[in-house]
Amino acid sequence: MKRNIYLDFSYLLILAASFGAVIVLGAIVAPVIFHSDTFLVGMLIDHYNEGIIMGEIFRRFSYWVYFLAAYVALYEVYMYKNGQRDAILFGAAVTVLFSSLMFAAVYSPKILAMQKLGHEATQSDTFQNIHIASELDFKLLALALLVLFIRRLMLLRIN
Repeated sequence: MKRNIYLDFSYLLILAASFGAVIVLGAIVAPVIFHSDTFLVGMLIDHYNEGIIMGEIFRRFSYWVYFLAAYVALYEVYMYKNGQRDAILFGAAVTVLFSSLMFAAVYSPKILAMQKLGHEATQSDTFQNIHIASELDFKLLALALLVLFIRRLMLLRIN
């Protein structure tokens, strides 16, 4: 089978960029947004409005996540049809698909809808549970992207 190096490279690039974005959003952007009081002098943003800002960032990031899910699905189906089958790849790809779609299609819209209801809605146990679940899902997405990237790279080196 003749390999398409540009397709493989673009796939690895998309995976790496997505992993980097998840890490940057989770480990850098969110802590800065939610601790803006330490950076802003004379201007305070309350926790609710910090959440609104972070929600908008994640809403916009959801478009990339939809693209990621589609790209992973198409590429992995193509590789599967060409005989490159691997249990680790399959598990990681399915995890990327489900966690990305849960983030973009379930958690982000629910959090944004509750934020639109006002400050009181974001203080509820339901909101807290959805938020915790979305954080876990985001971490799972990062791990699955890393595994998928490493395993795909390993298989490309073998072939």
